[in-house]
Amino acid sequence: KVFSHPHIFQQFASDILDLSVNIERVETEYQYPEPVGFVRSRYDLFAEDTTQRIVIEIQQVKEPDFFERFLYYHLTSMIEQVRSYDAYWFTKAVYTIVVLTSTPKDGSVNFSCAINDQNLVDEFGIIHNIYPHRLIFLAPRQVNDKTPPKVREWLQLIEDSLDGKMDESRYERPLFRDIISQIHHASISPELLAEIKNDAVWEIAKHDFITQS
Repeated sequence: KVFSHPHIFQQFASDILDLSVNIERVETEYQYPEPVGFVRSRYDLFAEDTTQRIVIEIQQVKEPDFFERFLYYHLTSMIEQVRSYDAYWFTKAVYTIVVLTSTPKDGSVNFSCAINDQNLVDEFGIIHNIYPHRLIFLAPRQVNDKTPPKVREWLQLIEDSLDGKMDESRYERPLFRDIISQIHHASISPELLAEIKNDAVWEIAKHDFITQS
């Protein structure tokens, strides 16, 4: 809910992407008007400016195919722009940011920030920046001394919020103090609370079943 505020979404995207982003409106649970492909994607947070389409997914790792799933979401946001067989133009650069609030127990995610930038590299090792699109995975629980400074700030804030307790003295940046204030005053509807509770109970049930098996 907090990231759906345009000024917060804009600064988060700008810091993570290291780009100038201008966002006036953020959609939540967004779907494209017409289906794209065989699976209809729904995006947690979706926003656009004149040249960029930015998707933010904040997810727990629940299924083993999560890398493929988010790649599909990312590609869908590119493909949706092509409206004619004779013009394969992507009018907007697509940036998909996936925030993993949990990580697999097998240790397969042992990084805090990983980027698929789709650049071409030729036989001479020269990078050709033809495609601006980027798919970024962020793991707040894996912050380390190699995490880029701007990214680290956000990941530490997110990680600090995951247990429901925050050390507010750690944050002097006005925007972060605004975020903390909004977290304190945020209300959760009975419908959303029921969804969260059902999801949590399901995860516990799956764990118990696997353990007993």
